[in-house]
Amino acid sequence: MKHLLVLLFLVTALSCEKEVKQPLVQSKPLPPKIIKEFGFTFNNYNYLRDTIRKGQSFGFILDQAHVGPARVYEIVKKTKKVFDIRRLKVGNPYVILKSKDSLDKGEVFIYQPDKINYVVFKFKDTIKAYRAKKKVKTIVKTATGIIKTSLSEAIDEKGLNYIIVNDLSEIYAWTIDFFRLQKNDKFKIIYEEKYVDDSIYAGMGKIKAAVFEHNNEPLYAFAFVENKKKGIVDYFDDKAKNLRRAFLKAPLKFSRISSRYNMRRYIKYYGRIKPHLGTDFAAATNTPIMATASGRVTARAYTRGNGNYIKIRHNATYETQYLHMNKFKRGVNVGTYVKQGDIIGYVGMTGHASGPHVCYRFWKNGRQVDPLRQKLPAAAPMKKTQRPRFFANIKPLKQQLDSISYTK
Repeated sequence: MKHLLVLLFLVTALSCEKEVKQPLVQSKPLPPKIIKEFGFTFNNYNYLRDTIRKGQSFGFILDQAHVGPARVYEIVKKTKKVFDIRRLKVGNPYVILKSKDSLDKGEVFIYQPDKINYVVFKFKDTIKAYRAKKKVKTIVKTATGIIKTSLSEAIDEKGLNYIIVNDLSEIYAWTIDFFRLQKNDKFKIIYEEKYVDDSIYAGMGKIKAAVFEHNNEPLYAFAFVENKKKGIVDYFDDKAKNLRRAFLKAPLKFSRISSRYNMRRYIKYYGRIKPHLGTDFAAATNTPIMATASGRVTARAYTRGNGNYIKIRHNATYETQYLHMNKFKRGVNVGTYVKQGDIIGYVGMTGHASGPHVCYRFWKNGRQVDPLRQKLPAAAPMKKTQRPRFFANIKPLKQQLDSISYTK
């Protein structure tokens, strides 16, 4: 019996020893995460992400990546037609891709002027540069608002992008006076938001459709590209009538009228009654001044009374003039053709002006008139051949707008 117990012990011990000596199964290391962006596989490089800092130049940044001054000069010279490197802005992001060896030398510089666009500079061997865009995902959203005091307050109350205020004011510039909105006026919109890398907000897209109830009257607006080659987005109502006019109501955005056209106005500067043949729009110094209609610049000058001014001839009937500019927009000279909405200068108080404003003057058949009292021509109507496509496009949008309930 004793021998049997010893034998059993030995068998058990040997089996345990065998168990212990069996090799353990080892887990395999996970493969490195592949990082792809801007058309490059970052795993193939040493890389650095950063933002342009105050005082940093292109040369300074590349010097940190072991790229010498002579090479930097060559890069700048050969790529200036693609992107002027002096336009790097503080706070904008960049990436440097460097050789994956002990030299750690820069081979690619990628700069992002905004969240969508980027510029690539390649200089490992031959030097080249090109512009590109990130893939943009567009999401369609809806929103509503009820006016209590102003459109901007209604937008802010809903936590919406403030650009919507500007867009709506431009869409309805000739059908709604946004300085005279009524309490309980309301709106519904269908609009786009842009995202890159699926989650990074990249700004507002266009307003696809809107309805603004002003004085209990619904005013529809639908985005439509009539000429696909030109790609210009215009807004039309539900009857295919263009909401735009040949002239903007004002040369400034979100300004106030400080003085109207008045043939018997008392001018404090002169100390007597003197006709005021313009309409004054008060705004902060250097607020952009826009051409109210397309046309050719016929004057860009300075006089003691008018200060810096520009005059534009739009056609055989109409001319406009913009007085007291602080400065002219670079590139806008006599003979320059400007389009409606183009910036031509900036608000100032040059000449006889008691405060920063633009004096907007309007000629019809060679005679100065009050632009706010003119029945100005509408923009070119939609071509009849485009109307079937327009009505087909807006049908689902109008149904969607009408189905949205107003929320307080």
